[in-house]
Amino acid sequence: MTQAIRHVMPATLSVDESDPRYLIADISPNVPVYLVERARRLGIDCNPWFAGLGFRRNQLDDPSLRISYRQARTLVRRAIASFNEPGLGLILGSEETVGSFGLLGLAMMTSRHFGDAMRVGIAHHRLCGSLLDVDFAVVDTSTVAVCAWPRFGETELLPFLSEELFSSSLSFARELVGPQLLPKGLELSYAAPPYAHDYARVFQCDVRFGCAHNRILVDTRWLDFPLPGYNPLTSRQSLALCTQQSRGHKANDEIVTSVERLLRSRLDEHPRLTEVAQSLHLSERSLRRRLAESGRIFREIHDRVRAERALELLQGGSLSVAEIGAQIGFSDPREFRRAFKRWTGMSPREAGRLRDP
Repeated sequence: MTQAIRHVMPATLSVDESDPRYLIADISPNVPVYLVERARRLGIDCNPWFAGLGFRRNQLDDPSLRISYRQARTLVRRAIASFNEPGLGLILGSEETVGSFGLLGLAMMTSRHFGDAMRVGIAHHRLCGSLLDVDFAVVDTSTVAVCAWPRFGETELLPFLSEELFSSSLSFARELVGPQLLPKGLELSYAAPPYAHDYARVFQCDVRFGCAHNRILVDTRWLDFPLPGYNPLTSRQSLALCTQQSRGHKANDEIVTSVERLLRSRLDEHPRLTEVAQSLHLSERSLRRRLAESGRIFREIHDRVRAERALELLQGGSLSVAEIGAQIGFSDPREFRRAFKRWTGMSPREAGRLRDP
């Protein structure tokens, strides 16, 4: 495994702070809660983490508190610097339990089969304060995957966020079906860190870095595994409450998220607005109108998703410029270079050199 590298991108490239959703307070502060609890156990003063954020440490006890991605990101960055613990995300995620997932944990635990629990968890992952976007994918006839994407072009915190998400998901899955559940593999888009051996210890599977995706692979035979906690009444009630809470997000934000998710899954096909509208069961006119209500246009969303994906692949360092261009829908490497220059103000090779040893 190679030594870790970390990209140092200009702020406008690493995180898209111009996206209005960056400042919307709609995130449950679960990750900050885990970090504060670990600081308490280790005797670390975490009060400085909250300076200038607009909320205090004691407010984390309020179940109605919601914070923005900006607030969460700032706090997480400060916490990582305070701990200076390699593999902090692995540590936190491995300590999480069914109780850490709250109402969503109950809905998953009382599902009929493990596959049902997976789909419920992915559909409502934001209820647990996830700072990554998550989706479900069929890889082949024997493999499915939980896939994750950085939000707002995040690259700096991607290793920590991926570690926390995938290790906590695996810990929860093993609580549901038992320790015999072993992933088929873990693929990560960033370079291997110096503590890469800890990944193999936590996940007990083949771990590959510098990949095209961030995803954990699961054998399809687990999808039909019956869960011992299945309770049809509790399952329906808790799922209804999860759905109600998820609908708390603005409808306009949901359509933008839906478009982004669909584009990410089909970037190599270079989908057009008409094709995206059809996939979302909307007319082209309706999709344009709903995006306009959110202050967005399709081309801007498409370019942003492509730029973020290109930066993510450049961080892995294992693909050529032509291969990265093909991944996001460019058959001609020269067209990709021109587009990337327009999006970011630099060439792909220049972006790839912005890294620290």
